[in-house]
Amino acid sequence: MFADSGLLSPAWAGTGIDDLLDDRAWLTAMIRVEEALARAQARIGMVPPATASVLAEVDADAFDWPDLVEGVRETGNPTVGFVAQLTGIVAGIDPRAADFVHRGGTSQDILDTATMLICHTVLGRVLHDLRRTADALAGLAREHRDTPMAGRTLTQHAVPITFGLKAAGWLNAVLDVVDRLDHLRSHGLPVSLGGAAGTLAAYQEFTDTDSLDLVEHLAADLGLTAPLIPWHGARLPVVDVANALSLVTGTLGKLAADVEVLSRTEIGELAEPAAPGRGASSTMPQKRNPVHTTAILTAARQVPALVSVLHQCMVVPDERSAGGWHAEWQPLREALRLAAGAARNASDLASGLTVFPDRMTENLALTGGAIVSERLSAALTPLLGRVAAKKVMTEVTATTGDTAEVLVRQLHARGHDSDPARWRALCDPAGYLGASSRLVDRVLDRHLTGRRPSSPDPRDGATTPAGSGDLPGPAGT
Repeated sequence: MFADSGLLSPAWAGTGIDDLLDDRAWLTAMIRVEEALARAQARIGMVPPATASVLAEVDADAFDWPDLVEGVRETGNPTVGFVAQLTGIVAGIDPRAADFVHRGGTSQDILDTATMLICHTVLGRVLHDLRRTADALAGLAREHRDTPMAGRTLTQHAVPITFGLKAAGWLNAVLDVVDRLDHLRSHGLPVSLGGAAGTLAAYQEFTDTDSLDLVEHLAADLGLTAPLIPWHGARLPVVDVANALSLVTGTLGKLAADVEVLSRTEIGELAEPAAPGRGASSTMPQKRNPVHTTAILTAARQVPALVSVLHQCMVVPDERSAGGWHAEWQPLREALRLAAGAARNASDLASGLTVFPDRMTENLALTGGAIVSERLSAALTPLLGRVAAKKVMTEVTATTGDTAEVLVRQLHARGHDSDPARWRALCDPAGYLGASSRLVDRVLDRHLTGRRPSSPDPRDGATTPAGSGDLPGPAGT
């Protein structure tokens, strides 16, 4: 029997995420939770200190896998069969320790905490790859800070920008996600410890001290957070992870969507990293398909649907639900796989992205200077007035000739003697890049220092975080 190893999953195949999220990883996490729980319980006198040491000797390979799977069908969750087998394995190591396995616990305590442990590990991998992506994008932004290219809106040439600014936009978004993910990993992954219905009553029965102390001890042992109250029926921790994963794939999907367009044969401004066999077609030898880009886009399109399932799982009755909790496991696992795969593919894509500045220059010239018509309209306004300036530029850009030459003819026809050299200079896209270079510098400073640069608020002189909110809105679409 073959497990899901990525044959039909290009978004994460070959990215090394398999071992972190397969069934064995989950089982290993459950063993670790039981071990940590026993250690926490020993601290308040619930079990002998040696219990955790015995549990530390248990290996996932000691379990009867077919029996575990059959147990899921019989009991509706993997924990019941797991605890039964774990108890038997522990008995084989130390019969005295077997009586203290899973003392006071319930299935959801173990599986939810193991899930948070898995999320902590996977998010660490994702953060590593996002930081590697950010470093590569920073290099591109720095190198191409002043490289002009066509800015495109609604598929059309709009005004000139720099490729450095485009890369800085990708970089700033990745840094935003890193900040959110880092906070979530440090503060938003709680242990689950509530007993049968969230009262910790069974735990309390085995100790004369406060069973609430278990929560803090368990969280500290596992490197997770301690919740204020049990969250068996309040699934926000899972949804927080899901939302973060959607931000990861959405942000990287934007990067991939841009690369997808700019690497088209007829545009040719970017190319994915080359390697023997990568992107090969089964029938067309000339093709080099954008593999990393495709994998990222695949993830970005799947994760939102999986996240919507996890959102629906919040709407459950009772202290512990039938069906809602159970519906989380596979969508969460696949969303983690997809996000981790997207982050690894993005780091590889950004690290080896090839830029063709000459091709960017050629594409800027495609409209004969019309790409700076916004600038020309502004220059014409003092001469003709705003309405007439717009009319002239509409007529000029409707032609297919050289924009400067056509404009000079239009002005002569209206009785204005204009210097052709001046208008030709105004048609140079490199002269109409606005604040592109300084915007790049702001993002590079953020990347270097780890914090957003600040800008003065013109309304009250206060200092506010720099971002989209401190810039004037676009004049149009």
